[in-house]
Amino acid sequence: MLSILITNSILKQIILATQVYFILVFLAIGLNEAKSQESTPAVHFSISIPEPANRIYHVEMNLTRFDQDTLILQMPMWMPGYYQIMNYSDDIRNLSAGDASGHDISLHRINGNTWHINNTGKLPVTISYDILTKRSFVANSYVDSTHAYLVPANSFLYISGHLNVPVTVSIFPHQAWDKIVTGLELVEGSGHEYLAPDFDILYDCPILIGDLEELPAFYIQGIEHRFVGYNIGSFDEQRLMSSLKEAVETAIGIIGDIPYKNYTFIGIGPGRGGIEHQNNTTISFNGNTLTTEQSWVQMLAFITHEYFHHYNVKRIRPFELGPFEYERENRTNQLWVSEGLTVYYEYLIMRRAGLIDERTLFNFLERHITAFENDPGRYFQSLQQSSYHTWEEGPFGIPDTDEDRSISYYDKGPLVGLLLDLSIRKATQNKKSLDDVMRYLYWHFYKTLNRGFTEAEFQQTCEHMAGIPLKEIFEYVCTTKDLDYNQYLQWAGLMVNWHEVTSDNQMRIRKFMLQRLADPDDLQMTILNSWQGIE
Repeated sequence: MLSILITNSILKQIILATQVYFILVFLAIGLNEAKSQESTPAVHFSISIPEPANRIYHVEMNLTRFDQDTLILQMPMWMPGYYQIMNYSDDIRNLSAGDASGHDISLHRINGNTWHINNTGKLPVTISYDILTKRSFVANSYVDSTHAYLVPANSFLYISGHLNVPVTVSIFPHQAWDKIVTGLELVEGSGHEYLAPDFDILYDCPILIGDLEELPAFYIQGIEHRFVGYNIGSFDEQRLMSSLKEAVETAIGIIGDIPYKNYTFIGIGPGRGGIEHQNNTTISFNGNTLTTEQSWVQMLAFITHEYFHHYNVKRIRPFELGPFEYERENRTNQLWVSEGLTVYYEYLIMRRAGLIDERTLFNFLERHITAFENDPGRYFQSLQQSSYHTWEEGPFGIPDTDEDRSISYYDKGPLVGLLLDLSIRKATQNKKSLDDVMRYLYWHFYKTLNRGFTEAEFQQTCEHMAGIPLKEIFEYVCTTKDLDYNQYLQWAGLMVNWHEVTSDNQMRIRKFMLQRLADPDDLQMTILNSWQGIE
């Protein structure tokens, strides 16, 4: 009995000692984390718009805990999603720097978008500047007396070598404006302070401020999807949101995952263009134009395209598109995958969601075939080259010139996507498709490896799904070889033909028509129906 009591006493002492040990360990961890946070560099921005009629907004950048005497400041040269050099630094006015005591710190311009600050003494630094806005466009900030659309890459300087530091942004809207919408995370209880874990996330979240209108949200798997916009006009709001929900559900069904906590469609007002982001998209939107069925279909296709981009390019991405280098072009041969296949999927998503019929799907594809086959640049430029040279030529090439030697990956890209999809379906008796390729790219490269894919890896994935080499398809990517449409279309019981017509500029062109074969077999019908999402 005595030995048992002694044993119990010893056991209690061991348990008590163990508890004390773990308490000390947790305290040490907490102290280390606190010390780490106290020593981690941080950036805080404040935005104010005191006189919006002047089309200017003011930015203050507060730097703390940067353990170096010289800092290199840079303004991005471009924004992800719009592959053109934008020279955002040209919009900066009244740039100055000061220390915590209010003393000026000299800034020296190194080149067009780069400055350095010497002798900061490792103390807090405040950089102050104005941004002059000139153009209302989806890739430019714009302020007027009614609203402000702020492009982060057009607004926020960064410290070279420190794109990974946490960022907070406080927004002080003009007194006449009552709403702010952005993909940034709101600091709880702060009013108008937002945070981003790094600059890549900051630059991925535009900010819209003004007298905004919000439509009733919809939910998918408990996740909120909002539509908030400026000057959105008058239209059937319920139809828009119901249609968007159908499109979003269909897109999610293709990939099988929802990677965001919430998603916002941000309508920036009438205009042209849209740019994708990880948990939002900014779109030029004017509901007053939605007066015909054709205008509805075009708008839904446009928004569906931008939504699907949060998968294809923001997450399913070429290796070169992230981590980004903001001071130079980020060139890749694979924008035909990022943009061209997104065009292809916007049509498939709408068809599978029941938002368009088969004839409308065919009409979309016919327009791309007609545009591409009548483009003289197709004899000179491959899809790879079109992707790589978009920085000089733009996404649509350089048309309407005497020496048109360029193409648009928006035209040829979806057509190669169609032929690639049908090749995989035929080779596997419709057991696999391009959907399986996109899912694998998402789950393997994005979710597992946390990186983009190379050209070789994209082709290898396609050939793995098909179970056969796909040399001919990828010759269509890297050469100017003519597309043999009917060789592939027949596998889905389809064919294309053409006839000559007179174009709007009085030129004779070939117009292409897509139609069903007269007597398709069972496999052809299976592929055709599965491709369109018909059970």
